[in-house]
Parts: sequence; C-alpha cells; structure tokens
Amino acid sequence: MTYPASPRTEPTRLRDRVGYDRATVHAVLDEAVVCHVGFVVDGRPVVLPQLHARVGDRLYLHGSTGARGLRLATDGGLDVCVTVTLVDGLVLARSAFHHSINYRSVVALGTATVVIDPAEKSAALAALVDGVVPGRSSGSRVPDRRELAATTVLVLPLEEVSVKVRTGPPSDDDEDLGLPHWAGVLPLRTLAGPPEPAPDLAEGIDVPAHVADWSR
Repeated sequence: MTYPASPRTEPTRLRDRVGYDRATVHAVLDEAVVCHVGFVVDGRPVVLPQLHARVGDRLYLHGSTGARGLRLATDGGLDVCVTVTLVDGLVLARSAFHHSINYRSVVALGTATVVIDPAEKSAALAALVDGVVPGRSSGSRVPDRRELAATTVLVLPLEEVSVKVRTGPPSDDDEDLGLPHWAGVLPLRTLAGPPEPAPDLAEGIDVPAHVADWSR
C-alpha cells in the first residue's frame, strides 16, 4: 500500500529516489530516534528537534505545555513539516561535485492537533518512551497527574507523506573514472556502547534486557 502523492510531496528533481510506500515510510520513522519539526511563528520559520513515535498512521510528538509551538496548536492545530533522516553511508567520489551520502528520509506534512483524550495521551506517551528504547515504558514509572498536566501531546495523521532514498556507489562522470583518487562508500550505522548506570542507582539493580539489547 502507498500514500497518495500530492503537489507538495511530488519531487521536482531526482524523481527516481522518491516513493510513497507505507512500509518503507514506517520503517524509516520507526528507526529514527529524532525528528525535526518545522512550523511558522509570527511569520518566521522555526525548526526544532523532537522525539516522536508512530502508532499506525498517526505520528505523535510531545513537549512542555509552555512551549510556543505547542501553545499555537491548541487553537485548531499547527501546520507542520516533520522530517527524519537516516544516514547509511558517505559517498566519496573522484570529483568534489559528486560527493553525496546514502540515506533514507521521510517528509510528513499536515496539521498537528492536541491530543485531548486521556487514554490516547497516556498511550502516546508510552509509545514515545518505547520509541527510544522498546520495552522501556514497562521499566519505568508512568507519568503522574502533575507531569501529565505539564505535557502536551500532538498527533499528526500520516496522510501527506513521502520517502526519499539514495543507495549505491558514487556517480562519477566517465571522464573522471581514470583519476588517481579513491572512490567508494564509507558505510555508517548507529551502535550502542556499554550501558552506564546512574551514579545514584541502588545496588542490586541489573541492566534490563531492553537496555542491554538495544539496537537500531
């Protein structure tokens, strides 16, 4: 299944890299730890890094009730552009012009609205915690009433979405193939180091499996 293309998600160049496949979009959103949320405040663009969580075809964001963008969303919603990018490799060409990266990126457009239903809000916050470390919501205290009141959760329906992917070696010009410069791809991936316990952690608490086994 695919998301429908729209004038805002149809590319003006490199059309072969852009797609609308739901499974690919979901996989990129789920693998990414951080998204960037763009919106306009007082006629000026703002882009902020945030954590996110996808549940079905809904993308959840959250922040302080005092945050400027989240306050704007309380009045009928906030028009946003949400992006995530996963860098899979550095593409090193013979010419400086053809250097690039291998990547997977998603752009989601639409109106984010405030989640009012308490059950949906609690489920969304649990999904946000699990979006960082799967299984973590069951390994931590749930938010209390004060914390819930201080947190705004936004939901963005995934309707106007596209995914862009680049893979493969550099695209050098034929006349550059004989140059004495190394060319190829330097693969990159996200790896976790050994867990570092908090200095005030009580004795006898072992590293849980959902932390020790974390991977992206």
